[in-house]
Amino acid sequence: MNSNFPLPRPLRKSTSLSPAKTLRIVMLGQSAVGKTAITVRFITRRFIGDYDPTLETIYRHAAIMEGEFVNFEILDTAGQEEDSLQIEEKIKWGDGFLIVYSVTDRCSFDEVMRLCFLVNHIHSNSKKVGTDQPPVVIVANKKDLEFDRMVSTDDGENLSRALKFPFYEISARDCVEDTVLVFSAVYNEFIKQTATSPCPFKKKTVSKLIEKIPKIQANSVLASSGRSFSFNSFKDYTSE
Repeated sequence: MNSNFPLPRPLRKSTSLSPAKTLRIVMLGQSAVGKTAITVRFITRRFIGDYDPTLETIYRHAAIMEGEFVNFEILDTAGQEEDSLQIEEKIKWGDGFLIVYSVTDRCSFDEVMRLCFLVNHIHSNSKKVGTDQPPVVIVANKKDLEFDRMVSTDDGENLSRALKFPFYEISARDCVEDTVLVFSAVYNEFIKQTATSPCPFKKKTVSKLIEKIPKIQANSVLASSGRSFSFNSFKDYTSE
């Protein structure tokens, strides 16, 4: 696992920070690979193992990356079978992508190639800023389940080299730093690939499909006085 990207510092008030930018990240991958666990671990530092895999949510979370104040909007997709128009709208919405599979599920690994192709194809046709390749990071989750492993580290690294996308093998359950690292990685990929653009953070139109997805402000979750929550009660935190 590559660990060259610096971890983002905790938020603190500073007069030297530039105005906040918004970065939209789409979590892609089959159901039950840990997309929600990775997202919530990054935002709250908690690991939640019990959730509804059919829910889709957009999380809003602020962090400092490389001295820049960044508002993350993270679309956690359900990973269920859906029509091509739905997946296309979600990919068009995103600035960067985390494509996740589980090392305990060979089928989820085989799905990575298709998802990378879709992102590349839709990205190239939507006239996004940056280079030919979109900001994508491949994430192998659940490395803590070594006895259930069906996909080797070499398999992931070989796929990463073939597709020319960064690769990380992590455990959302065991290590919060792993989840911070992959979001930092996709942020850095986005910055690198949009360095030549005068305005890489562009406001996009939002489709009716995206407008229907519930949104959660991370601050409301973090300020819940240590309340333990399940993914069956997301509506408690939903704000339109």
